[in-house]
Amino acid sequence: MANHLSALKRARQTERRTVRNRANTSTLRTQLRALRETIEKGDKAAAEQAYRQTVSALDKAIQKGTLHENTASRYKSRLGVRVNAMK
Repeated sequence: MANHLSALKRARQTERRTVRNRANTSTLRTQLRALRETIEKGDKAAAEQAYRQTVSALDKAIQKGTLHENTASRYKSRLGVRVNAMK
């Protein structure tokens, strides 16, 4: 347990950031799962709409520091290829 005032403050900040990061990560993973399910169903129009929403969620995760930019780019690229490959 932290004893110094600065260490106590850092512990409080870490708790708040952990809750925020966990919420952002959960939202992002839900969005990714929804897109993958839409792709599996085979509806191209719905998949394109879901892809735009997912890209937006990935960009927000980058801004919030939840996800690294290169990781988000890799997700976008791979998901975009899957959406474009649909008939």
